[in-house]
Amino acid sequence: MKHNFDKVINRKNTNSLKYDCAEKRGKPNDLLPMWVADMDFACPKKVGDVLSNKAKHGIFGYSEPSNNYFNILSDWLGKRHGYTPKEEWLVHTPGIVFAITIAIKAFTNEQDAVLIQKPVYYPFSSSVINNNRKLINNPLILNKKTNQYEIDFVDFENKIKDNKVKLFILCSPHNPVGRVWEKDELRKMGEICKTHNCLVFSDEIHADFIYPEFKHTVFTNANDIFLENSIVAFSPSKTFNLAGLQFSDIFIADKELREKFKSEYGKSGYAQINTFGIVAAEAAYKYGENWVDSLNAYLCQNVELIDFFIKTHIPKVKFIKPQGTYLAWLDFSKYNLSQIQLDDIITNKAKLWLSSGTVFGSEGNGFMRLNFACPKKVLLKALESLKEAFANL
Repeated sequence: MKHNFDKVINRKNTNSLKYDCAEKRGKPNDLLPMWVADMDFACPKKVGDVLSNKAKHGIFGYSEPSNNYFNILSDWLGKRHGYTPKEEWLVHTPGIVFAITIAIKAFTNEQDAVLIQKPVYYPFSSSVINNNRKLINNPLILNKKTNQYEIDFVDFENKIKDNKVKLFILCSPHNPVGRVWEKDELRKMGEICKTHNCLVFSDEIHADFIYPEFKHTVFTNANDIFLENSIVAFSPSKTFNLAGLQFSDIFIADKELREKFKSEYGKSGYAQINTFGIVAAEAAYKYGENWVDSLNAYLCQNVELIDFFIKTHIPKVKFIKPQGTYLAWLDFSKYNLSQIQLDDIITNKAKLWLSSGTVFGSEGNGFMRLNFACPKKVLLKALESLKEAFANL
């Protein structure tokens, strides 16, 4: 089945955070928004049909996933990632950030240390700080020769050991730098954490966006012993553009950890998952394979379009070519601008709404994140705007 990812869909006046909330967030209303990580593509038709049928039914009471949901999800994870979890490991939550917060509360005390790797998805930092934990950073290192980020393993272990870190929040694949961690990298991080009794929460929400030559490894597949010391999180929200339906799958193999997580979860006051999220997730994993394969091929073309355009027309910008995700990490540091100046040019000259690099940590100074999960026509418009805005700088 052919899918039309070139179709431009008008998302204005749909209560869209991406398109309708500029003024609320202190931005001009005439910007092209390419910031928040949701896609400008309609979800798979079969998912839309199932949701439409549910809406026509007219009753939206408390709901639970069907008895067959785990088998459908397990088939997806096994086929695409070689991951074969057990059903009893699974806990449903309304989102992965929600689950991270529950893990912080369940497995650490106030002022305990939690480690992240900046520049990284900013709710990692806020979840730690807002719960009065000590934020520890193991900064990723940009290798100038490979133009890819790497882990400083010496710093990683020293930070865990010296600060008695209780929890490490891993972003895999990494947002915003686009790394798909190799199995050996995951194994090395996991072994260090195991040695120092540090629990790992592996956020794998972008696992289904992997580009040719790269392979996503589920954290616990790097070494079976990590099953005793980790939480692995997936969600259909990014893969199928269903973020607003709030549904995630959290796998905790160790029974004691799982029960502790569920106990803290119960204190949150949240119970049944969103009814439409349940219906959409099952349909997506059951019927969405061809759509995701076509989507990844389209996104791969967008990556090559960005790479060619920037090298040809804005060569002072460095594109950190992603191995996974649909997020472009753009380095403007050769312009020697402050982040305030850079943000101002992007907003007021290029007329784009991108994610400012420093929201991901000070390591993002001089960078911007661009969401390229959009039709090529829209992406080209954004790139042309960048070209014009930086033409005389």
